[in-house]
Amino acid sequence: MALVAVEIPRVGLVMENARLVRWLKNVGDVVRQGEPLLELETEKSTVEIESTESGRLVEILLHADQEARVGDRIAWLDNDTERLGADMTRGTESSTLDASAAHPSLAPIASKHTHTMGLGDQKRTPGRIRSSPVARRLAAQQGVDLGRIAGSGPHGRVQLSDVERTIEARSAQPAAGFSEYGPQPLSSMRRALARAMTLSSTTVPQFVVERAVDWTALQELRAKLVAKLPAGAARPSVNDFLLQAVARALLSSPALNATFSGDVNSPDAGLVPAHGAHIGLVVAVEGGVLVPVFHGVEHLGLAEMARRRRETVERALQGKLKREELEGATISLSNLGARGPDRFTALINPPQAAILAVGRQRDCVVAIDGRIHVRPMSQLTLTVDHRVADGRLAADFLACLAGILEGDVWRLD
Repeated sequence: MALVAVEIPRVGLVMENARLVRWLKNVGDVVRQGEPLLELETEKSTVEIESTESGRLVEILLHADQEARVGDRIAWLDNDTERLGADMTRGTESSTLDASAAHPSLAPIASKHTHTMGLGDQKRTPGRIRSSPVARRLAAQQGVDLGRIAGSGPHGRVQLSDVERTIEARSAQPAAGFSEYGPQPLSSMRRALARAMTLSSTTVPQFVVERAVDWTALQELRAKLVAKLPAGAARPSVNDFLLQAVARALLSSPALNATFSGDVNSPDAGLVPAHGAHIGLVVAVEGGVLVPVFHGVEHLGLAEMARRRRETVERALQGKLKREELEGATISLSNLGARGPDRFTALINPPQAAILAVGRQRDCVVAIDGRIHVRPMSQLTLTVDHRVADGRLAADFLACLAGILEGDVWRLD
């Protein structure tokens, strides 16, 4: 019997812990490498975790609604290749195995950050508050301490209705010493953002370059392309054009399409080039932001880009992004144009090398060929990791990007 431990993987750079939503396999099931094994709720989203090994699931140490830290052991797989190969070939349904009884050496190993509770155990583990996922989410958003709520669910489990009643009571008569203008506890997402941005500002040397862009040609082209779309098709937005333009500019400036790796004082430090254009899009969600990543953007026409962007943003708003959709970008796009700022500077999302901030479109008076014109303009602000690129390269990238946006070479399919 060859045992392999299943551990909590890191999803994103600053993830520390996660809650198990559900197992997608049962004890005794055969799991193939790359097959979905479980769902985790991280500080950013609910993600589906694939198995890194093929094997039979022989023991589960962490159960639904329990939490664990990155690296904690949560299950055991038996990857005995001879027996496993025979099982896969036969395709037979094996009975559920009680690994603890069959192999006494496999006594449950619970992390100090988790607790293991049998179906008949009605005791509450110290430090662990039994609560439903929706109750925890609402409590985090509203700054409610679950430890002060008497749960009405089974075994004292805090339900959504319990949290709602607490919020209503607090609104009617604030607790002693509580002020709506006083310190508020951080939600899980806001805490993750705080860690990521602190890491960004304290460990990444960043500089900024700016350039204005004229949207006249793109607006005219977008209107023509939209007119050709069949009914019900996703309409290309400005963000779709921006994503494609950034992809083309990255391929023209491959030195910027990389991430920094290692300690600057170590001989192992270096740049890791990306293969293809993988771009993050900052999406505002309740309680913070998510940055889903679009992979291989250089291969997508505008119609496919629009469809994929619409579907991905919808899943981001629902908290249902996949793990691979939160990783792998070298640059992100943050477009707050519709919300009014003429320009803003965004912080890099480590380990990415850059982020592009797009200000609102507004009519500006500009001189073209010695004549005065009024054109729809925006300010582009590019923040760059100085360990990856210098000012000249960043300026060339931004000039290339502006040239693409102001040109008319686009494809719909």
